[in-house]
Amino acid sequence: MPESATQPTETLSGSIERVTFHSEESGFCVIQVNAKGHRSLVTIIGKTSQPTAGETFTAKGVWHMDRQHGRQFKAEDLRTTQPDSIEGITTFLGSGLVKGIGPVYAKKLVEHFGREVLDVIDTRSKQLEQVPGIGPTRRKRIRESWMETKVVREIMTFLLSHGVSTARAFRIYKTYGEEAMVRVQADPYCLSRDIRGIGFKTADDIASHFGIDKKSPLRARAGIEHVLLEATKKGHVAVPRDELVRMAEEMLEIDYQILEEAVLHSLAEKRLILETRWGDSPLLYPSSLFRAEAELADDLQKLASQPPPCPEIQAEKALSWAQKKIGLDLAAAQQ
Repeated sequence: MPESATQPTETLSGSIERVTFHSEESGFCVIQVNAKGHRSLVTIIGKTSQPTAGETFTAKGVWHMDRQHGRQFKAEDLRTTQPDSIEGITTFLGSGLVKGIGPVYAKKLVEHFGREVLDVIDTRSKQLEQVPGIGPTRRKRIRESWMETKVVREIMTFLLSHGVSTARAFRIYKTYGEEAMVRVQADPYCLSRDIRGIGFKTADDIASHFGIDKKSPLRARAGIEHVLLEATKKGHVAVPRDELVRMAEEMLEIDYQILEEAVLHSLAEKRLILETRWGDSPLLYPSSLFRAEAELADDLQKLASQPPPCPEIQAEKALSWAQKKIGLDLAAAQQ
């Protein structure tokens, strides 16, 4: 049994000393931290966006013994915030996160503005030109870089505050970019449609954080598509319309009429396709599988209408050749 499976979840907090590794694609990181209650640096592995030296952090997880790297803290949830101490702010600005500021200018800015320096960059960037060596060009570069990182942090904070785990929040940001907040607020169920690994249940939990009613048309539409998707996992490409609505009614506990309206909406949006040619009950298809089935039928018709690619075989000559080849006279059944 893995060590982590037997250990209780712990919470660490403190400041980031250095970032050993960070993947912009997956969010995976290895960071060295000063954790409260620990005399020496602690290694944390987990997922988050843009971890930066000097930031404060909180991490929930378990201890893990790596054969190569030794004892590490494996974070299931890792969150970072801007530092509020002079030392932390200086390290944070000198980390290279904000283009135009390195260790030298980080020290100059903190000496000039103190703890207010982050607010100056954010809301009063013109004042940065009071620091020797920072002119309009460098000040503009600092401001633009700051705003880019600020957008990412705001999106991550927004998602985390609505019950999204750090790893999922990062994937949502990577999928939607700067539109993440708007997209998720407008329709949390888009997550189950667009992001692999986020299912209807997770999207439904997130929607509840936004106060979306359990009987809302938005949930009904997503639920109908989810039930149909679950049927396709069992080998079906379509489900009779009445049966699908009844299945959704039982799972979602939403009135039949609301679900019927949800079906009509999804049909109008062409997310579902209604097929009435086969049998007594109309069938509902996911649009992608309907297209796949139609294209497959077209391809089979084309193949059936064309001559076979192999030349015609003269059976008697072929049989004579085969018997000579193997050196045997075949019985009638074998021929």
